[in-house]
Amino acid sequence: MRAQALLLAVTIWSLYIWTIATPTLRDRNGNLKGTDFLHFYTLGSLAIAHQGGELYDMDAQSAMAAQRVPNAADIRYLPLYPPQVSLVFAPLAYLSYGCALALWWLCTAVIYGACCYAIWRECPNLRDFGGTVALVAIGFPALFHLIAWGQTSALALACFTACFLLLRDKREFAAGLALGCLIFKPQLGLAAAVVFIVSARWRLVAGAAFSAAAQIGAGIAYYGVEPLRSWLRTLGAVPALLPSFEPRPYQTHCLRTFWSMLVPWSGAALGLYVVSAIVVLAGTVAIWKHQESLSLKYSALLLATVLVSPHLTVYDLVILAPAILLLTDWLISHPSAPQGTGTLIYLTCALPLLGPFTRWTHIQLSVIVMTALLYLMWRTTSKKDEADVNSAERVGLRVRGEPLLSSLPEEECQRIRETPCPCGLVMTSTLVDHHLKAAIVQAGAAENVREFADVVDHASVPILAPSFRGSRRQKDPLGPLLHGPAVFDYLAIRCP
Repeated sequence: MRAQALLLAVTIWSLYIWTIATPTLRDRNGNLKGTDFLHFYTLGSLAIAHQGGELYDMDAQSAMAAQRVPNAADIRYLPLYPPQVSLVFAPLAYLSYGCALALWWLCTAVIYGACCYAIWRECPNLRDFGGTVALVAIGFPALFHLIAWGQTSALALACFTACFLLLRDKREFAAGLALGCLIFKPQLGLAAAVVFIVSARWRLVAGAAFSAAAQIGAGIAYYGVEPLRSWLRTLGAVPALLPSFEPRPYQTHCLRTFWSMLVPWSGAALGLYVVSAIVVLAGTVAIWKHQESLSLKYSALLLATVLVSPHLTVYDLVILAPAILLLTDWLISHPSAPQGTGTLIYLTCALPLLGPFTRWTHIQLSVIVMTALLYLMWRTTSKKDEADVNSAERVGLRVRGEPLLSSLPEEECQRIRETPCPCGLVMTSTLVDHHLKAAIVQAGAAENVREFADVVDHASVPILAPSFRGSRRQKDPLGPLLHGPAVFDYLAIRCP
C-alpha cells in the first residue's frame, strides 16, 4: 500500500507541476491556472467594489474577470454561491491573480493537511502508519482535482471534520454550528439535514440552523437583501441550466448524474435518482439509530452526503478523507467485518482517477463502490443488533444488587455476587468488543463506548485488545490502561 501511494502521489503531482510550469497564467493545455478560482477571485473583486447587484450577472462577472485578469477573457461561470462567499475572497482580490491563487493553494493544502492529521489522531490503529497515511492523503485523487480546479471544497472538509470532533466530545450544538457553515455548498448538507432531523438530534439541528442564518445574515448586512433573492432565483433555475452547470458529467460522482449518464430518458433517470437517494438515506438513518460506533456512523453520513447530493464534482470527494481513515481504522480492529470491505475502501479512494473513462462506458464505478460500501456498513449494523441480543443472553448483569440475566457458570455468578466493588453492573469477558452495547443500555450505564470507558470504576485482569477504546479524560488509577485499547476480564460499571 505504501509503495502504491508513493507511486500515485509522485506521478500525479509531477505531471501537474509539469503542466503548470509555464511563464503565463495559462498552462500547457491552454487552460487558465486554477480554473474555478477565477470565479471566486471575481466575486471577491465585486465585494470590494460593493457591487452586490452583479453577483448573479454572468455578463458583468465576465467583464470584471477580463478586467482583472486579461488572460481570462471570454471565460464565464454560472454564479451559484450565496452572497457571503464573496466576502471570504475579498482579501485575496486585493492581490494579483497569480499571487492570490498561490495563497489559496497554500490555504487549501494547510486545511486539508490539518483535517487529515486531526482525524488520524483519532485512529489508534493507524498511529504506527503515519507515513503511509500521509502518502495516501497526498496521493488522494480528489486532492489533486481540488488544487487543479482551485475550488473551495477544503472548507467543506473543515466543516465536516470539526463536526466529527465535536460530536466525539458530545458537543452537539457546536457540531451543528460547524455543519451549518456548509450553507455555502448547500447540496452537501442535504444528507446531514435528513439524518439528524429524522434521528431527532435537535441540538445539532438548532446549531446548524443558527450558523447558516448567521452566514446569510452577514451577506444581507453587507449587500442588503436583493442579492439573496437573486441567489434563490438562480437556484430555482438550476434544472434548466444543468448543461452549462455540468459540462463534464463524467467528473461528477453522485447518484443523480450516475443515472442521467446511464439512462437516456431524463424523467426515468430523475425517478431512479429519487428512489435510490431515499434508499441511501433510509440506510444511513438506520445506521445512526442502531450503531454505537461514531466512526462508522460518521463515515456512513459522509458517503451518503456524496451519493445523494444533487451535484457533486470530483474535487468535492475530499470530504471522504475522514471516512477513508475512520473506516480503515475500524476495519483493522474488526477482522470479522464483511468480506470485501477493505477492497471497497481502497476503490473509493482510487476510482476517481477513472472518471474520464465514463465518457465511453457511461457507468461511474465510484458511485457503485460507495453504495456497496454503505450497504456493508448497514449490514454490519444489522448483524450487530442480532449479536447484541445474543450476547446479552451470555452476560451476567447485576443492577442494584439483583441479577438481571445470568447464563454463567454458578461459581462465576457467585463471584459476581460477592464482588466488593461499589458498582451497579458487573460484566465478564464473554463480551470483549462492541457487543457490550445492549447490556449496557439495559442497565442504563452509558450511551456509547466512549461513555462506557468514562464510567469504569473497578477491573481485574486487564486484557489489551484493539476492540475497545478508552477515554483520554479518564483520571482514575486505571487511566494508563485506558489511554490505549483495553478490554477487561471483569468490569464493574457505576450506575449514573
